[in-house]
Amino acid sequence: MNVTPEEVRNASVMPDVQASADRRRIAIDRVGVKDVKYPLRLRTPDGGEQTTVASINMYVALPHHQKGTHMSRFLEVLNDQTSEPLTPERFPEIARVICERLNAQEAEIEATFTYFIKKPAPVTGQPGLMDYKVTFACTANGHVDFVMGVTAPAASLCPCSKEISKYGAHNQRCHIEAKVRFSGQMWIEDLVTLLEQAASSPVYAVLKRPDEKWVTEKAYENPKFVEDIVRDLAVSLDDHPRIEYYSISSENFESIHNHNAYAQITRDRRKEAGSGR
Repeated sequence: MNVTPEEVRNASVMPDVQASADRRRIAIDRVGVKDVKYPLRLRTPDGGEQTTVASINMYVALPHHQKGTHMSRFLEVLNDQTSEPLTPERFPEIARVICERLNAQEAEIEATFTYFIKKPAPVTGQPGLMDYKVTFACTANGHVDFVMGVTAPAASLCPCSKEISKYGAHNQRCHIEAKVRFSGQMWIEDLVTLLEQAASSPVYAVLKRPDEKWVTEKAYENPKFVEDIVRDLAVSLDDHPRIEYYSISSENFESIHNHNAYAQITRDRRKEAGSGR
């Protein structure tokens, strides 16, 4: 459809309902757009690149006196400020520009995507691609805050079951998640390694019989409750020189119960350092 210059001029004088006053005078914490699909390009530790598709959410904080936000401007900023495809280095600038374009005190961009890591089987070395759920969240409100979240599948084996059973022990898969703030640079692979080390055993995309034996015995020799997993992960993150904040959890998908087990720990090392702890 062709748009005439006159129609463009008329659009500029159309009433802006979103910018009108709201009599209820209730501020909104987050308003924006969700589930915008956009290509994302990431650098990898070996010097290569990986391209994936991210589901992007963008929000602003809306003051109590304003009726609505301008939804189309989120997409304008995303497409105007990024190259093809988007890269993580652009997130702080996008969040700042959203603040400016929507006249907001705070803006956030969040991208969730699948990231693949080539992972050989533990004995045979059989190659396989493991998929991990990753989230980048960047907030601008006078300063910039960036949080990386990774969820890794793993295996856990129940210490109680091993102790009380004549033979065997029940085990289950689990999802271990960490959301971290860090100084400097941190690869997704670095965080995945820490998550998997906290489990009874890692899991793999491809396993031959010698690999299955190794994984089974690894878990049996390393039993962990869900509480053990998050505590061991907390110890590793406390020892990491670049991690300043973490919120970690494990959800274990029980094999002999009709429910899941869950544990979570959150710690801000910067606040603790400021309080003298």
